[in-house]
Amino acid sequence: MQLRTIDRNRLLRRRSGFTLMEVLVVVAILVVLAGIGVGVFYYLDSAKDRVALVQIKNIESAVENYRLINGSYPDSLAQLTEPVDDKPSPLSEQQLMDPWNRMYQYDANTRHPKTQRVLIYSQGANPGVSKPIRNW
Repeated sequence: MQLRTIDRNRLLRRRSGFTLMEVLVVVAILVVLAGIGVGVFYYLDSAKDRVALVQIKNIESAVENYRLINGSYPDSLAQLTEPVDDKPSPLSEQQLMDPWNRMYQYDANTRHPKTQRVLIYSQGANPGVSKPIRNW
């Protein structure tokens, strides 16, 4: 009986830490999870870029409709949030915010050389660093 207790104690002492293989498996799993996380954040950023582009196209449509009805472009995007003649406003204030919670930029004086469309853009994820997202 005494011998078995000694053998069990010796085995427990030898098996008290992790083997190299166990540590490598855990590290490999962490590396794979980190790689997946980086990929998810990349796709999240590119999805925000695509959302901004779609929203810019919607704003551009509202600006063009305003021009057709009133004969000129609005002075600012805020004019598109005001109801006219008991009709609801074309856009809400929330629709004038980009996915990064900044106002879309609008310049009625800057026009595309060929199509004469006004410039509407978002500064993107990192203003000054990333490329603006524009309608042309």
